[in-house]
Amino acid sequence: MPERDLFTWTALISGFIQSGDCFGGVKLFEDMRRDGVRIDDAFIISSAIGGASHLAALSAGKQLHGLGARLGYESSMIVGNALVDMYAKCSDICSARAVFEGIVTRDVISWTTMVIGEARHGRAKEALSLYDRMVLGGVKPNEATFVGLLYACSHAGLVQKGRELFDSMIKDYGIKPSLQHYTCLLDLLSRSGYLSEAEDIITSMPCQPDEATWAALLSACKKHGNACMSVRIADHLLGLKPREPSTYILLSNTYAVNGKWGCVAQVRRSIAEMEIRKEPGYSWIELGKECFLFRAGEAPHDMRDEILRLLDELMMEMKKRGYAPDTSFVMHDLEEHEKEQQLFMHSERLAVASGLLKSVPGTVIRVVKNLRVCGDCHTVLKLISDITHRQIVVRDANRFHHFEGGICSCHDFW
Repeated sequence: MPERDLFTWTALISGFIQSGDCFGGVKLFEDMRRDGVRIDDAFIISSAIGGASHLAALSAGKQLHGLGARLGYESSMIVGNALVDMYAKCSDICSARAVFEGIVTRDVISWTTMVIGEARHGRAKEALSLYDRMVLGGVKPNEATFVGLLYACSHAGLVQKGRELFDSMIKDYGIKPSLQHYTCLLDLLSRSGYLSEAEDIITSMPCQPDEATWAALLSACKKHGNACMSVRIADHLLGLKPREPSTYILLSNTYAVNGKWGCVAQVRRSIAEMEIRKEPGYSWIELGKECFLFRAGEAPHDMRDEILRLLDELMMEMKKRGYAPDTSFVMHDLEEHEKEQQLFMHSERLAVASGLLKSVPGTVIRVVKNLRVCGDCHTVLKLISDITHRQIVVRDANRFHHFEGGICSCHDFW
C-alpha cells in the first residue's frame, strides 16, 4: 500500500486490538505517529488507549493521555471513557476517578466503567455512591452496571444490599439476569457463608451454570470448611473441565482444613496419576519505559543475584515475624524444602523484588499476574509491604490487591 491515510491506520489499529494483539495495535499507533499522520479523530486515540489498557501498560497509557490532552480530546466522552478504563486496569484508580470527574458529558458507559473500576479495586462504598449519583442524574443503568455493583457487594460482604440490587435490576429496570449476574449473586452469598442458599440457586436458576459459577461456590466451601459440599461441587466442575488443576487444589485444601489427610493423599494421587500440570504462572512489571516479564522459577540473568539476595533478606525478616511457608499450594509430590523453594520462586515475588530494586523509592509497585495469587504469596506480599513501607498493587486473574502496611484491600478473601 503506497500511502496510508488516517482512515486506513484507524482500521488497522482497531483490527489488531479487537483481535487481541494489543501490543501490535499500540506499536502501529506509534508507527503512524512517526509517519507524521495528522490525528483529527478521537476514535483512533481511544483505540490505542484500549490497547494500553489490556496490556496494563501504564507508561504508554499516560503518554497517550498526554497526547489526547494536547489535541484537545481529554474531556471528550469517547477518550475519557477509554482513559478511565485504562487507569483502572493499570491499577491507578485515583487517576481513573480524576479523569471520570473531568468528563463533561457522561453516558452509561462512563458511569459503568467507573463503577466496575471501583468494584475491582475493592472500593464498594465508592462504587455504590457512584450508582446513586448515576440514578439521580437520570442515567439508566445497564446489565454491565449491575455486574459491577454485585461484584462490589460480593467482595465487601454486603449481602442485603446485593439482594436489593439484584431485585431492583429485575423489577425497576426490566433486566433479565444473565449467567454473569447469577454468578456474582452466588459469589456474594457463598463468600458470606450462605452456602446452602447458593447451592439451591445454582441448581434452580434458568441458565446453565458454567465453570466460573461452580468455582465461586467451591472456593467458598474451602473458606468455610464444608468438605461434604466441596465434593459435590468438585464433581460438577470436573464434569465440565476434568483436568483443571485449581479444582483439585481447592478440594485438597478443603480436606486439609478439615483434617481429612487420607482424602488429601487420594486427591494428590489422582493429580499424579493423571499427570495434571498447572498453567505456568507469569507476572510482569513496568519499570520506567520497559516491561519485565517473570516466569515462575526464572529470573532474568542480569538481575537474578540481586533479586534472590533481596528475597533471602526479606524471608529472614518475615520468619522473625512468625511467617511459615504454606506448602499446601504446591501441587507436586516433593520434599518439604523443595516445595518451599517453589513458593520462593513464584513469579509475583520475583516481579515485586525487581520493583523494590529498580523503582524510585516511595513509588507504588504495580504488578500484573496471569493467574490468581496463591494464599502463601498473598501472605508474603502483605508482610513485604509492611517491612519495606511500600505500597504494592497486584492485578491477578480475579481482582486487584492493594497491599500496604501489612494489610490487603481484599481482607484476605479473593
